[in-house]
Amino acid sequence: MFGRVLVAMVTPFTPDGDLDLKGAQELAAHLVDKQKVDGLVVNGTTGEAPTTTDAEKAQVIKAVKEAVGDTHVLAGVGTNSTRHTIELSKQAEENGADGLLVVTPYYSKPTQEGVENHFKQVADASGLPALLYDIPGRTGTAIETETLLRLSEHPRIVGVKDCKVDLLATAKVIAETGLDFYSGNDELILPLYSIGGVGTVSTVGHVVGSEIRAMLDAYDEGDNKEALRRHQALLPVITAIMTREPGAVAVKAALNLLGLPAGPVREPLAGATPKLISELKALF
Repeated sequence: MFGRVLVAMVTPFTPDGDLDLKGAQELAAHLVDKQKVDGLVVNGTTGEAPTTTDAEKAQVIKAVKEAVGDTHVLAGVGTNSTRHTIELSKQAEENGADGLLVVTPYYSKPTQEGVENHFKQVADASGLPALLYDIPGRTGTAIETETLLRLSEHPRIVGVKDCKVDLLATAKVIAETGLDFYSGNDELILPLYSIGGVGTVSTVGHVVGSEIRAMLDAYDEGDNKEALRRHQALLPVITAIMTREPGAVAVKAALNLLGLPAGPVREPLAGATPKLISELKALF
């Protein structure tokens, strides 16, 4: 529904830590025009959603959508409160979002019944299609296979951003439902694609979006060796951005090195270390 290569976009800030809406529009346009991405996901983990206000989230959605026109813009709306998530979903729809990214409620560790009820209520609350965000390493709660099978019957639950790192469970849900599975782990884009995934919601796509697209094109054309070669060529960038320090920290450092709008991160995140910056300079 949303294309193959989506980027989990950072939220640019000014040097003083304020919202940089002009920078957000410039970065969004760059990602669409130069990196050839199909869509943007704003107000997610990489967008530092835990440290932006609801009003700022609304401003980011509106500004980015204005900048990229017909390109899909999805809004992260997940919180650990069903009521608050519903409010953010309605706000996203009002400000022009094309879809929602809804993370599993975190910290409180609800039962699977609670998880299912949460997602259904959120999906019922707006007219927007929703991707579920399954990332138990952050939330503490996985969306279990049987829960996903039931949720797939909801007409507005259209896919999953998959960070569970359980390809067997993922393969089962792909085989038994029509859900679109997007890899949220950059190192697993090609493996998940090869078992029926549709693409990625990527962090490293900020700087290698066109290369990710070329990798998926090669696979679609039946050139598995070329797809593998491109996958392996991406590993140094993935390693630097996704394993050294938090992804938002690393990718903002990379964007700043490239002269693209990003700015600092907001506390409690700390800026990139000199060691990471040196590693990124060697890559870019």
